[in-house]
Amino acid sequence: MSAKFFIHIDLDAFFASVEILDNPALQRKPVIVGALPGNRGVVSTCSYEARAFGIRSGMPISEAYRLCPSAVFLPVRIKRYSEVSNKVMEILSGFTPDMLQISIDEASLDMTGTERLWGTPLETAHRIQDAVSKEIGISCSLGIASNRYVAKIASDIHKPHGITYVQPGTEAAFMQELPLKKLWGAGKKTQERFAELGIVTVKQLAGMSESMLKQIFGNAFGEFLYLAVHGHDPGIYQERKGSQSLSTEETFELDISDREFLETKLLTLCEEVMERLYNHNASATTVFLKIRYDNFITVNVQKTLKHPIFNCSELFSTACALLYEKWNGQPVRLLGLGVSNITETNEHEQYLFADSELKQAKAEKTAAELKKQGRGKIIRARDLLIKSQPRDNTNSNTEE
Repeated sequence: MSAKFFIHIDLDAFFASVEILDNPALQRKPVIVGALPGNRGVVSTCSYEARAFGIRSGMPISEAYRLCPSAVFLPVRIKRYSEVSNKVMEILSGFTPDMLQISIDEASLDMTGTERLWGTPLETAHRIQDAVSKEIGISCSLGIASNRYVAKIASDIHKPHGITYVQPGTEAAFMQELPLKKLWGAGKKTQERFAELGIVTVKQLAGMSESMLKQIFGNAFGEFLYLAVHGHDPGIYQERKGSQSLSTEETFELDISDREFLETKLLTLCEEVMERLYNHNASATTVFLKIRYDNFITVNVQKTLKHPIFNCSELFSTACALLYEKWNGQPVRLLGLGVSNITETNEHEQYLFADSELKQAKAEKTAAELKKQGRGKIIRARDLLIKSQPRDNTNSNTEE
């Protein structure tokens, strides 16, 4: 039996990279994607040239402008980034059937048993990196390890355009040599708590018993820390079992408590799930939502409708209802969405729906097919919904 190995792919400064791809004149310039100077909002991402000025994702745009007023400031174009992301994911899925998309710019591949096809883990990683670079024109960094968590950590070690291979049996040593800030899952508040406790290295955490960590940080997060610092996978990417389902999720770099941001991210998840349903000529009746808070408490909620969901607007409306049924206002670190009870779409069911709903579904499905061919875009649900509350112009999309 082949030894397990996973490759985590992280697209480098993705939003900025797409802007440079579309406008080569931006190469080697500090590019900042997010809100525009003079408006409320934050940096979504920036090129590595901009990062040299101390600019980072999530920083207020006013601070970014103060640090580098000569930078090129551009608005977020999430539709364009989704197009490029889909092309990358299509390339990745050609290397293994077990491709798990984590977010718009990250994916985790189970490459176990593929050595005869692609070579050693390092050879495989180079093949993937070269394919993304040559076919798309952007760079990515990869991490290789025996589990998904360590592979994710490794992908961030040698950015941009780097590959880090954690050899089997060295996972614990690799984790315990990291600076605390590289311990994925331990955010700002946790880092402050570490400082209060006099914990300055991952190795110190590894020297604490699981019971002690649970006593200090709570059962869920204490267990997470214990597994992580010993090089085990604490289960950050759990795939839904049971009935046939489609799902996706995104873990945020910063914990989020902004309603507008959560709705925008939820919309992106809805579009992805609905597009995959269209591509499978399918519909679903059950919608499920996963919310993971900043303290690692995870809440799951689902709703089964009396009829199949045929368009993105209805999926978004149902998902929003689930979000506000369970979200308690506490900062969110992960949001996941999926559908189950999937069946093949048939015309007999569709006569129950209003013409407007069917027209919308048909338009979305046509757009999804064109997008699959690289010639179109899926219709955004938010463009089709009348929002009940006024919105400001705050731009909260962030990515790394």
